[in-house]
Amino acid sequence: MSRRSAADAGSAIVDFVLVGALTTVLFAGVLQLTLALHVRATLVDCAAEGARYGALADRTPADGAARTRELIAVSLSPRFADDVVAEAVTLDGLPVVRVQVTAALPVLGPLGPAGSLVVDGHALEEPA
Repeated sequence: MSRRSAADAGSAIVDFVLVGALTTVLFAGVLQLTLALHVRATLVDCAAEGARYGALADRTPADGAARTRELIAVSLSPRFADDVVAEAVTLDGLPVVRVQVTAALPVLGPLGPAGSLVVDGHALEEPA
């Protein structure tokens, strides 16, 4: 065995562990971001659909909030539907129904960002 190969003995194991750990952390970060973006997009869609439902001529904003909670419970989990608020507001001079959803940011494992997502959906109110 040459002097150089004896000094490098075992370095492949260390390289594998270091690169493997870095790759695992990078993969977990991408997975966390993907999960957060999926939940956010689903909540935005549910809020918009609830606002459209609450803006119908024979419905109220409270009906839109209930519809939003129902859609979130079916699409994601009921724990994301805890804080749903719907109200009739005027936006740029037009009557609209606004549904706002506040939910905890989904986290994989004990490490990850803490906080909450706040999304909303608007729909033009139909005249009675």
